[in-house]
Amino acid sequence: MIKSMTGYGIATFDSGTTKYTVELKSLNSKFLELSLRLPKMFSEKEFQLRNDCSKQIERGKVNLSINVEQAGAAPVKAAGIDTALLKNYYAQLKSVSEELNEPASNLLQLALGLPEVVKYDEETVSEDEWKQMEKTFNQAMAAFQQFRSDEGNTLEQDIKYRIEIILKNLKLVEVEEPNRVPVIRERLNSFLAEAAGREGIDQNRLEQELIYYIDKLDITEEKIRLKTHCDYFIETLKNADANGKKLGFISQEIGREINTLGSKANDANIQKLVVGMKEELEKIKEQLLNVL
Repeated sequence: MIKSMTGYGIATFDSGTTKYTVELKSLNSKFLELSLRLPKMFSEKEFQLRNDCSKQIERGKVNLSINVEQAGAAPVKAAGIDTALLKNYYAQLKSVSEELNEPASNLLQLALGLPEVVKYDEETVSEDEWKQMEKTFNQAMAAFQQFRSDEGNTLEQDIKYRIEIILKNLKLVEVEEPNRVPVIRERLNSFLAEAAGREGIDQNRLEQELIYYIDKLDITEEKIRLKTHCDYFIETLKNADANGKKLGFISQEIGREINTLGSKANDANIQKLVVGMKEELEKIKEQLLNVL
């Protein structure tokens, strides 16, 4: 069972006063590229969200977006003044101004601008709010994973179909293969007859050379290995831990056998079948780029 790296999931929850929306999108990538867009109130949860995404998504270029909408006007966050600190700053400034015999105007304004005097309430999230948002996140993640599984199933069916075409062409190669030897024999005989004449041909030597030549063009091993690799590819597709990288490695081995088969075929009909295999394999490789 394979999954696609393309995914989409969205979930919402509306409490009447607050609406949470969590959206996940992903495209294919060699690694996990995670981009988060969070409200400030959830910024302290970024590490946990990244950790959850890393465990569940594994690979892909992923965008996680969380949006919070408040019903009506958002409450105004008031600023607080540390009066003890303000008085301390003011007293020090006044003491220095008197010592230097400088005017004491605007000392209060200066004191208000000093560090930690004015404090603004940070946006925080309660435990109940976080639990509800986390539940919404998990719902979006479930929808996202289901989307990936559905897309993976579509990819799997297409890839299987193309492997079956390669195996079908391999069977047709086996049908064409017995016709090669008589054609090669006739071709060599004709060439030698034109070059040296029928009388000048040593038939024993010719047979020896023909056997050597045909042995060099033998494609039995390539056919066996190609069939084995295709069977292993299908077997891997069915595994629960099937992944795009492993399938990519197997497809490379399939490609090597197809190329060797084509280079040793020395037959126009077999070459056409090999070209068909290559076309299907290229389509498989394109699909594997999007497999998790």
